[in-house]
Amino acid sequence: MNLFLDAIAWIFNPELQSAPGELPQRIAEHLAYTFGATAIAAVIAIPLGYYVGHTGRGRDIAVAFTGGMRALPSFGVMLLLALGIGIGFRSPLLTFVLLAIPPVLGGAYAGLQAIDRTVVDAARAVGMTPLQLLLKVEIPLGLPLLIGGLRAAVLQVVATATLAAYVSGGALGGYIFLGIATRNYVEMLGASIVITVLALLLETVFAVTQKLVTPRGVSAQSGRIVKAGAPRTRATAST
Repeated sequence: MNLFLDAIAWIFNPELQSAPGELPQRIAEHLAYTFGATAIAAVIAIPLGYYVGHTGRGRDIAVAFTGGMRALPSFGVMLLLALGIGIGFRSPLLTFVLLAIPPVLGGAYAGLQAIDRTVVDAARAVGMTPLQLLLKVEIPLGLPLLIGGLRAAVLQVVATATLAAYVSGGALGGYIFLGIATRNYVEMLGASIVITVLALLLETVFAVTQKLVTPRGVSAQSGRIVKAGAPRTRATAST
């Protein structure tokens, strides 16, 4: 308990808050890695995911690709990139982009493929063009699963961004690596608490966003339309 209280005191230490290059800047660097990597991954993965989900082409390749990318060891990839492109922010950022692409890609194409085919067929029957079908039907109905993919990507990157300090010296992981080297457990625990709080806050924001963008009558988990007033099964007791 004393260690935990000391860690809380470390977080709110005025010197740590006001000194240049200390906690506020490290938090900003951590969030910059998180949102920067996720934004770049979204630019790459969302169009690809929509193409796969809309046309049905390349689905097996997309599934195999996302599974293979998830198996990559983040730390090893970052070290290889650091040896290739040098020490700095680029190697961890590129590593986090590779980490964020699979969940975003999966959320994009799964959101479109989960849509009830009768809805798609009805849209075609009223004369919608493929582009209108994509923009007015498939993307809105698939948005909850896409937000879920972005949510998973952000949470994975915000947790893994601690590794950036190993090659760039930035983000909140710097406190953890320094604490390991100096056996400063208060500093290590304090930085870990800050990272955990950031992850919980981001999780809450994306969970609320996912709920808000879900159209009425659509399941956020599957993207399928849920009929209002559907009959419920009742259990009957046998005598």
